[in-house]
Amino acid sequence: MGISDGSEKREHWDEVYRTKPSDSVSWYQPTPGPSLRALDELQLPVTASLIDVGGGASSLVDRLVERGWSDLTVLDIAAPALDVAKARLRDEAARIAWVVADVTSWQPDRHYDVWHDRAVFHFLTEPEQRLAYRRALETGTAAGSVVIIATFAPDGPERCSGLPVQRYDAVALATEFSSTFALQRDWREEHTTPGGGRQSFQWCIFRRR
Repeated sequence: MGISDGSEKREHWDEVYRTKPSDSVSWYQPTPGPSLRALDELQLPVTASLIDVGGGASSLVDRLVERGWSDLTVLDIAAPALDVAKARLRDEAARIAWVVADVTSWQPDRHYDVWHDRAVFHFLTEPEQRLAYRRALETGTAAGSVVIIATFAPDGPERCSGLPVQRYDAVALATEFSSTFALQRDWREEHTTPGGGRQSFQWCIFRRR
């Protein structure tokens, strides 16, 4: 069983970012290459709205600001993670919408052209958690919206940051979203951790019908 209580989840992730440098955690990427390549392939305008779910201290938002993206939101359950990104961005941080929330209990108040998640979905090991995530996703997107999701692949880690994860191949991940989203493309990534380990990720791009 994973951490199901919202306050326990928040405490867990707050502690991770309070006690570990953001560039030492296993999911750290010096450059968010797969995410940027996916966005390049989609040829989206920089005026498109994008939310990075579980974005935490990720540098994706930095790279998008550099590219001229103007409508960016970063959501994470851990305020200390967002604080790292804000400090790094300095004055540019004021251009970003920062949301401290558990996505499974969050109610979006707008639609996004792009929903990006490299961090959250594989931690949702219970069906009711995934249902709550899909509700937020469907509320926060509209017909034509793009969803970019990465999870651990079947040969990826069974646990991350001390928590169990749900692993997926492209078929299993597509099944989770098939009622509303059509799979456009999928690929695998071998991520190298700061400690030199290897982690297999499954990436999928969906478009809302």
